[in-house]
Amino acid sequence: MQRLALAFITATLLATPVAAAEKGTLTDAQKSEIRSMVREYLIQNPEVISEALAALENKTEKAKVDKRNATIAANKQALFTPAEGTVIGNPKGDVTVVEFFDYNCGYCKQMFASVVELLKEDPKMRLVLKEYPILGPSSVTASKAALAARKQGKYSEVHLALLSHKGALSDATVMDIVGKTGVDMKKLQSDMNDPAITDILVKNHNLADELSIDGTPSLIIGDAFVPGAIPKDKLVELIAAARK
Repeated sequence: MQRLALAFITATLLATPVAAAEKGTLTDAQKSEIRSMVREYLIQNPEVISEALAALENKTEKAKVDKRNATIAANKQALFTPAEGTVIGNPKGDVTVVEFFDYNCGYCKQMFASVVELLKEDPKMRLVLKEYPILGPSSVTASKAALAARKQGKYSEVHLALLSHKGALSDATVMDIVGKTGVDMKKLQSDMNDPAITDILVKNHNLADELSIDGTPSLIIGDAFVPGAIPKDKLVELIAAARK
């Protein structure tokens, strides 16, 4: 029934413009007739609307995935071997996990324990950390402190300390946590003002926008893009798939 009705409407839509070709447009009566037929068909077959919406949603999602895959392919160096060197685990590992995160993100903290366990259990795992502070000014302070700590060879220690903190961070809390990692705080605070650090954060935000990332954590494992926190067993599964 639906196919016949659609065929009839299609034939009508194709035929009427031909009949009106000399005038170059449809008459008001023809337009009204077509609207009436379409309206009657949709009233009799309302499920078609749901089907059309589902098809549109699938098409939109596919376009989004295709765009994201193309963006990942075009930005492999920035994602997998970033100039800022925010890599922990085995720097020469055979599998790379990229994580966009925020130090104030509860879901990032939730997944943190699993990531740390995997780094210990999997000596060939390489973790690239993309500082992506989106949850307020203290998130920016935390990211700047972590990036500044690179100059003292303390990025990993500062990252782990900040992400281990339970609850929200304040600027004062950030400085207190970082101070306990053994960094030179006077040098750190000076290095935090380096324009190069702001540039890193801007580039990370721009890359996240290109990837349609709108929350943290967001992971890239091999060819897989994973929005949101996932359990350890799923991480293991995706890492194994990336190795194949």
